[in-house]
Amino acid sequence: MLGACAAWSLVTGAWQEGRPEGVLLAVLAVAAGYATGRICGALLPVAAPCAGALAGAALAVAAPGLAPGAQFTAPLGHAGATAGVLTLSAGAACCAAWAAPAPVLRLALRALAVAVAVTAAALGSGAGLAGCVVVLLCSLAAGRIRRRGPAVAALALVAAGVTGASWALAARMLPGGLADSLEGQLTAHRVALWREALHLAHRDAGLGVGPGRFGEFSATAAQSLQPDGKPHSALWQQAAEQGLIGVALLAAAYAWVLYALWRTARPTPVALTAGAALTALAAIAAVGDALSFTEVSVGAGLLAGLATARPLAEEAGPAVAGARPSRDRLTP
Repeated sequence: MLGACAAWSLVTGAWQEGRPEGVLLAVLAVAAGYATGRICGALLPVAAPCAGALAGAALAVAAPGLAPGAQFTAPLGHAGATAGVLTLSAGAACCAAWAAPAPVLRLALRALAVAVAVTAAALGSGAGLAGCVVVLLCSLAAGRIRRRGPAVAALALVAAGVTGASWALAARMLPGGLADSLEGQLTAHRVALWREALHLAHRDAGLGVGPGRFGEFSATAAQSLQPDGKPHSALWQQAAEQGLIGVALLAAAYAWVLYALWRTARPTPVALTAGAALTALAAIAAVGDALSFTEVSVGAGLLAGLATARPLAEEAGPAVAGARPSRDRLTP
């Protein structure tokens, strides 16, 4: 799937004289994070996600490029990356809590997730705080779910709902009062960028204008105080620059992650917690500029790898409650 995303960016870049380097870097970051997560999750199923949560929170606090501030007017720019990193950190802490064998350790790891949410509030990241709270609540609810299939389908519906709402707002399909309310929350500048991206997608639905070329065709982006040439939405960036096939590949990559979480041998609470965090990230990326930052792409791949890894200790021991048996261990 990642190979298809990379190949399509090369095709559209060559045909439209675009610059696919950013897409290729994002694909490489996700692949590296996923591979690292699978390895570390197999060796250290509790310590690895805990270390990831701590690293993400420290990065959001220490790295000036991620903290929302004067560089970009909130909620645009780096604020989306901060929210994404903190949401993934909370998800990793909750996954570590469900993988921990001792109740005291579980409580400590959930306290770490709460601390990540407090960090988001201290940094002024409203989206990050909302994402952390949603992940915490979903993680607690996941402990009572026995069948993960309906829950995974619900996560997919949430992501589809946010995506559909952004399309309806850009296409002026929402009622006036609701549209004005959402535009006030998202800022008129961002909605104007989406509408220009929609116009570009209509103009060339097959190939788009080429990777990295949205800023060349967007008058709104050029009028920004600090133009970055992006529509501040992963959905609309794909639609404008890589056409409908690019959007389909992005959606297929997310669907593949949900499928992997549905089939993983890890306990159901771990799989659903990771799914909730990645769905929250998908919602943030649909309305903000999150996936343009390498730290977020690496973190998404890392969390997916940790949640789908098969711990070596479970290979030799009894099956964990709520885990799915692997097909290679079934006998006829």
